Amino acid sequence: MSMKIGEYLLKDNRLTQEQLTHALEVQKTESGKLGSILIRLGYISEEDIAQALSKQFGYPSINLSKFEIEEKVINLIKPDIARKHIVIPVHRIGSILTLAMADPSNLFVQEEIRFSTNLRIQAVIAPESSILEAIDRYYGSSQGIEAQKFLDEIEMDDDASIELLDEASEEVLEAEMDEDAPAIKLVNLIFQDAISKGVSDIHFEPYEKQFRVRFRIDGVLHEYMTPPMNLRNKVLARVKLISGIDIAERRLPQDGRIKTKLKINDQIKMVDMRVSSLPTIHGEKIVIRILDKDNLMLDLTKLGFEPLSLKRFDASISEPWGIILVTGPTGSGKTNTLYSAISKLNDEGVNILTAENPVEFNIFGINQVNIREQIGLTFAAALRSFMRQDPNIILVGEIRDFETADIAIKAALTGHLVLSTLHTNDAPSTIARMINMGIEPFLVSSAVRLVAAQRLVRRLCQKCRKPAKVPVQTLIDIGFSPDEAKKVEIFEPAGCEKCNNTGYKGRVGLFEVMEIDEELRELIMVGASTSELRQKAKEKGMLTLRRSGIEKIKEGVTSIEEVLRETSKI
Repeated sequence: MSMKIGEYLLKDNRLTQEQLTHALEVQKTESGKLGSILIRLGYISEEDIAQALSKQFGYPSINLSKFEIEEKVINLIKPDIARKHIVIPVHRIGSILTLAMADPSNLFVQEEIRFSTNLRIQAVIAPESSILEAIDRYYGSSQGIEAQKFLDEIEMDDDASIELLDEASEEVLEAEMDEDAPAIKLVNLIFQDAISKGVSDIHFEPYEKQFRVRFRIDGVLHEYMTPPMNLRNKVLARVKLISGIDIAERRLPQDGRIKTKLKINDQIKMVDMRVSSLPTIHGEKIVIRILDKDNLMLDLTKLGFEPLSLKRFDASISEPWGIILVTGPTGSGKTNTLYSAISKLNDEGVNILTAENPVEFNIFGINQVNIREQIGLTFAAALRSFMRQDPNIILVGEIRDFETADIAIKAALTGHLVLSTLHTNDAPSTIARMINMGIEPFLVSSAVRLVAAQRLVRRLCQKCRKPAKVPVQTLIDIGFSPDEAKKVEIFEPAGCEKCNNTGYKGRVGLFEVMEIDEELRELIMVGASTSELRQKAKEKGMLTLRRSGIEKIKEGVTSIEEVLRETSKI
């Protein structure tokens, strides 16, 4: 258990027990931090507090009067941020910004500055008065420092801003709140910031000499913060506790779930999180998948379908029977597409059943089942039960074996609409995948109505995107026609405050939609190869994933780099 600041001051003989006891009594009746109260009572100096905080948090203490801060460094942080949080940038080396702070426990401001500057933060400690003097010297005198100090006393109640809804987790909150308050506050701040920034996954990663937290934003991981090592075990333990994971088990992978109510921008949000812990050589790595229903796009017209592709997909899901397959790797947006489809079909006149592993979002009017293979509730078992539940539409999270595929085929051929996913690279190869599972070609050709392959690419930030000069031959090599290559205007990422200097904000789908008509059915029946199926589908208007990407480039929606990263030229 790490010492508190009062204990450090006692140990260094900078404070007597009587003085500490008196200050703690004062703190019960007056708001404010213990250090501020001790200074106001005249028991210690600001330098004493700075040195004690340095020992408590493991950050070096500096004398700001000996530094001459460059203008380009000062300009990295806005004056209002510096005054509000009593911080000032000291110097920058490469991607590391040294930040002087009076309160090193304020991890939120470190990450706010980390995101606004796109630099890693190295915190150092300096007395509050010396930071304020430096702020006045470099930014200009403020209109009343005392007023700013008063505003700083009004702090958000971080522990109240997140409410756990799981009853078992609520009981845990009572344990060692005072000792673990920094870890509790940090976890709450990470959750809040992740939700507000639209993060899909949070990674807590322990290493030998560093504890790192990363956010996945728009499909790409970014380093978010490197908390002090003395908080590592407490943070990991806190996440395990509130997710219902066995805190004593560190040798085996575990799964848990957090259901939370968060206050974001004065609004209450209900958020589910899936938690996975994995033992590594330096401790447990924890990954949290954020299931934020506000980020779920259920409008098919806004997912990224080209007009013809959307028309074909829409027509197929409106049919009374058959199989609709959505394919692509993990994280390509298949679940969102399926949810969009069944949301459109959701009506009081139809019975919709889903088998998912796990159910990610609850949708009213749809009967959703969590697959639990450890007790025998597999996709195949759920499908068999569905057939006795008078279904109209069935959604199967994934077809991964012959048994599941066989039942899905039979369901489709007996008058049910079945939607599911497969892990294949493109639409035409899905047919070969099903046949390789053991399904007869005549059954595949009879049951499958449409296959849609998809990928997700990042959208260019529309505020800061800029024109790019790309040689015509390069565009032709990518897949543009010669006429297109001569006329098209290409954009590339730049970076601004709105997009956290990444140049991208949000994601959009690339879609390859292969409708199974009579000619394709005949080819499947005679055992045509994947390349033959692809060629015939292209002749009938199918846009490949690469072509869908080229359309997005022409519209200025995404960049060449994003399309090349996710598609191949076939």
